[in-house]
Amino acid sequence: MSVYKILLPAEWARFKAGGRFDGSPFDRASGYIHLSTREQVAGTAARRFADEDSLVLAEVDERAFADQLRWEMMPNGGPYPHLYGPLTLGAVVAVHEVPGAAAIEASLTEADPPA
Repeated sequence: MSVYKILLPAEWARFKAGGRFDGSPFDRASGYIHLSTREQVAGTAARRFADEDSLVLAEVDERAFADQLRWEMMPNGGPYPHLYGPLTLGAVVAVHEVPGAAAIEASLTEADPPA
């Protein structure tokens, strides 16, 4: 199953250059990297990134993290996937560049294969 990390373009550029992402300031303050499921990611984007003009959505294979990925309940629903370790570039299976939080759902819908 895939999970998703929403990144700012500058974060994505550093991630690509370094091969790993150790988290945004919000992630580091929380003690883990915040991820979302396919069903959660649009809501996460609306809550946390509504004012951003451009976002990068990294689709990640959850199997790449074994015991570092934990599913934890959050007040606004859950469980949410939290990564207790770095996000590595090798775990990224797709990248979606989107023009802001409102475009996340459409971007993923376009990427879904026809049924």
